[in-house]
Amino acid sequence: MRFWKMNGAGNDFLILNNLEEHLSPEDFPRIAKTLCERRLSIGADGLMVVDAPAGDGDFRMWFYNSDGSPGEMCGNGARCVCRYGYETGLAGPRQRVETTAGPVTGERIDRRLYRVRLNDPTVMDLRRVVELDGKAWPCAYVELGSPGLPHAVIAYPGLRDAEENALRELGRAFRWHPDFPKGANVNFYDLTGPDTFYERTFERGVEDFTYACGTGTASVAAVLTLRGEVSGNRVRAEMTGGTLYTDVQRDGARVAGLLLTGPTNIVAKGEVFDETLFP
Repeated sequence: MRFWKMNGAGNDFLILNNLEEHLSPEDFPRIAKTLCERRLSIGADGLMVVDAPAGDGDFRMWFYNSDGSPGEMCGNGARCVCRYGYETGLAGPRQRVETTAGPVTGERIDRRLYRVRLNDPTVMDLRRVVELDGKAWPCAYVELGSPGLPHAVIAYPGLRDAEENALRELGRAFRWHPDFPKGANVNFYDLTGPDTFYERTFERGVEDFTYACGTGTASVAAVLTLRGEVSGNRVRAEMTGGTLYTDVQRDGARVAGLLLTGPTNIVAKGEVFDETLFP
């Protein structure tokens, strides 16, 4: 079974081409959980399976988190899979990708830089308060696409200097909070300058912080734009794994489009011989 390993701003993924492998979709969760396990296998934040499109897309992207659970979409993953589509001849410099949350379009800026138009927000609650251990936390809640990919957006001043274990436990508590019936990717942010914020994301399905989260970055940028705290033009997000930029297109008080731009990196290409999968 052939694979590529890629990352986008440190968010790392394995890619399988099911147009060639002809795997059963029933096996995707087990394959994801096995191959994404760090130390025991290749290791990654998630698995993407490229498959035949159902409509007029260039190809279909199935996404699975490292715990084997399906994901509606993945922003950094979409940027990486758009490059994969271009590099393998499945698509041209503009890519049309079918995802569970709806269609996503991509654009090749240069060899490594890719921009994707993410799924539009279907839920945008700018003023939510979550009670946690007797404290009221102001936050926002965003879902991208349909079915919606859920994100909690929470201001956290001094985020760069936050104690790691305490922040992780707080992220886990929000991720499983009953106010978020679907669970949530928890995006902590700290505004650090004009149109610039620092971000840490506790990701649902990884159950820990990742080096970057594309849909989370865009959700934070969308919330801050509608609140008037950033311009919405080339909003810079700094994360552990690098830098992403979001352009927020508006139609009055509504977000009409989210464009996510950032780097891609081809790490490895190879063949899987994992004896857990192939005893």
